[in-house]
Amino acid sequence: MSSIGATGAAALDQYQLKQDNTQNKELGKNEFLNLLVAQLNNQNPLEPQGNGEFIAQLAQFSQVEGIEKLNGSMGSLLSGYQSSQALQASSLVGHKVIVPTEKAVVDTSETFKGNLVLPESSSNVYVNIYDSTGAAVNRVNLGQQAAGNISFMWDGKDASGKVLPPGAYKFEAQASYADGTKGLYTLLPANVDSVTLGQNGGELTLNLAGLGSVPLSQVQVIGQ
Repeated sequence: MSSIGATGAAALDQYQLKQDNTQNKELGKNEFLNLLVAQLNNQNPLEPQGNGEFIAQLAQFSQVEGIEKLNGSMGSLLSGYQSSQALQASSLVGHKVIVPTEKAVVDTSETFKGNLVLPESSSNVYVNIYDSTGAAVNRVNLGQQAAGNISFMWDGKDASGKVLPPGAYKFEAQASYADGTKGLYTLLPANVDSVTLGQNGGELTLNLAGLGSVPLSQVQVIGQ
């Protein structure tokens, strides 16, 4: 860039010093434009700035302004996404969701419904049920089943037919094969007590009764 002379340099130095003392931030479009005007006003008349250099600086100004507009647009988009998250969260509270877990809070006065994932056909599929102390209370026998998503039900009673108290129970699904018994994944219902909004556009986290926090991406079904 052509020389701007001692007077121009002094003016630019003073301008830059003032900016450093009053604003500790990145150069924005207004600051860039003020700097460009100060440079033009104080350039050396004997060596004026060339058209090419002036156009290059204008291009830099356009780039700075474009980035600033893009940041503003992204901020508006993020704000709208967070508002959408809040609306979605309010509709989930108080509803049931189906998540991959082996534990559930059961109201034993009603029939409990769950699902298990069977990767390949089995001659015998069953679900062992344990109470909060780890003691086995009952077994749901499903017999021979083809591969797929298998539903099961429990009436809330122990092996002797006595209705058990409501509370947390564990469901252990297993399948019999020629080479032994294999454990299966279970998908169980849980009530949504509250929802934690993701920070900076992050994922929603559901706070489930008896299970704790679960990311929304793990939810298989909303409602039951």
